[in-house]
Amino acid sequence: QVQLEESGGGVVQAGGSLRLSCAASGRAFSFYAMGWFRQAPGKERDFVAAIMSSGGRTMYADSVKGRFTISRDNAVNLQMSSLKPEDTAVYYCAARRAIGAVTTESGYDYWGQGTQVTVSS
Repeated sequence: QVQLEESGGGVVQAGGSLRLSCAASGRAFSFYAMGWFRQAPGKERDFVAAIMSSGGRTMYADSVKGRFTISRDNAVNLQMSSLKPEDTAVYYCAARRAIGAVTTESGYDYWGQGTQVTVSS
């Protein structure tokens, strides 16, 4: 029903910035809350940021608050600044069949394939 595709990943130096985008298909997209998660090799997938369907409410993991900004228009975006090596991971876009945003992986119904973000020291 909803297909997601992330883009914008790459390699950056610590302290740099990167902007990820999530393109979505499906008419229900505008009514779904969206989230960003990330997963490093050998680690669990962690919550990064989320935004409600209207874009009026956002949530962030403590580790990225003040550095990352989630937004949505025709796509869901994640602006990342002051990047740290610990931010290195595959970043995933997710959609939830609900208006309100949540922080748990199980709360989302659709997932993108992911895009690699590597932050060098």
